[in-house]
Amino acid sequence: MSPIAGPLLARAQRSLGHRLTALLRPLSLLAASLVLAGCLTTYDRPLNAGRAEGLATVARSLSDVGLQRLTADMDPAMLALARRHDPAPRKDYWGRVPGWETYDLATLPTLGFGTAFDMAAREINAFKPFADLPINPMEPFILRASRQDQAQALRCLSQAIYYEAAREPREGQRAVAQVVLNRVRHPAYPNSVCGVVFQGSARSTGCQFSFTCDGSLTWAPEPGLWRQVEAVAREALEGFVETGVGSATHYHADYVAPYWAPTLVKMTKVGAHIFYRWTGPMGEPPAFTSRYVGGEENLSVAILGGVDARTQGLFNAGQALAPGRKVTLALAGEVRTYEVAEPGSGEAGTRLAGVLQPTRRQPTPEEVRQINERLAQVEAELNGADPDVGLPPIAP
Repeated sequence: MSPIAGPLLARAQRSLGHRLTALLRPLSLLAASLVLAGCLTTYDRPLNAGRAEGLATVARSLSDVGLQRLTADMDPAMLALARRHDPAPRKDYWGRVPGWETYDLATLPTLGFGTAFDMAAREINAFKPFADLPINPMEPFILRASRQDQAQALRCLSQAIYYEAAREPREGQRAVAQVVLNRVRHPAYPNSVCGVVFQGSARSTGCQFSFTCDGSLTWAPEPGLWRQVEAVAREALEGFVETGVGSATHYHADYVAPYWAPTLVKMTKVGAHIFYRWTGPMGEPPAFTSRYVGGEENLSVAILGGVDARTQGLFNAGQALAPGRKVTLALAGEVRTYEVAEPGSGEAGTRLAGVLQPTRRQPTPEEVRQINERLAQVEAELNGADPDVGLPPIAP
């Protein structure tokens, strides 16, 4: 090849390359545009989209799982300090109202009494241990009454066992029956089975057995379970004693934490129920001195609207108003000591300052007869007849 031909050939090749490049550049741009047009679609992201991912990127291990890893190795003191300064809101399992830890003399304090349920209640119930006290068994309760009262008492006690513990083990059903019969013999409660079961049932709140005021009685019992609880009720009325609960007068399910529970002696747990008795001597068997009075169908307004004298603050466990003793009461900040008059004494019929009058007792059949005879004499005198004619003598 001649010296002139070499440079000419190289120049021609470069010129051809430039032309091809200039030709292919628009084609490549066109192809890229077509590809992008094919991939293009409408995509809208909502407001604050990606916020959670962004926070997770910044916070990294400060998620719930991450915080659990950080607190796993903390001792109790360090963990309590960390929780105290944790800004996240936490549930107060004691049901305390906001601001309970402060004391403001300008306003009355609100204690926030209430009842906790479910997991919160179970934690509260586990917090208070059972009392390290003996559980003393009660004497047998044998119902001696008319057939009508026996049938009614059996029905009321069966209802209490069914609606309170139908699916509890046999021991739990017997424990509920024992509580009812314990109340029958306690001075603070009605002296009949139905009176105890339906005490407070006319109130919107405060019924002693919740099934009597929450609508449970509208549901017909299952025949098989009813026969079972009726057998438990019958043996309880015939003298069976559930020694495991002793003199218990209160109980509640373990998934409930009522406000009154800390004020009583926590005795034992049977099935799903926790049982309690009164504090002090009024919770021991010798204090259960009331006698069964019958009249199961005579549920007075006082019974249906009554409240638990112990848990609702109307009865002082240390001052049972027995006749022939003194009691000290505080009224409007003034403390006074009173005497309790004997029912049969003369002062019981006369109002005296500083003397408490006992509750009226029911007249005996003989007293009723004498009252009727005196009324007949008065009626005869008003009609102009001789009051001594045709009337038997009245005993002095």
